[in-house]
Amino acid sequence: MKIVVNGTEAEIGATTLQAALKELGYGEARVATAVNEGFIPAAARAERRLTEGDRLEILSPKQGG
Repeated sequence: MKIVVNGTEAEIGATTLQAALKELGYGEARVATAVNEGFIPAAARAERRLTEGDRLEILSPKQGG
């Protein structure tokens, strides 16, 4: 299915947020996620289903100042 990941269209086979993160190379990375502008806690990612056209934001913390 096609979704938008951080503003760029992506084709994924995953149907859940957790599987999508793994497919997109974020596997065990510490990131924050939002789907369609709604924050999704890490504990809820396995149950959060994705559908065609969803907008996924993946944010990773940065160090330094």
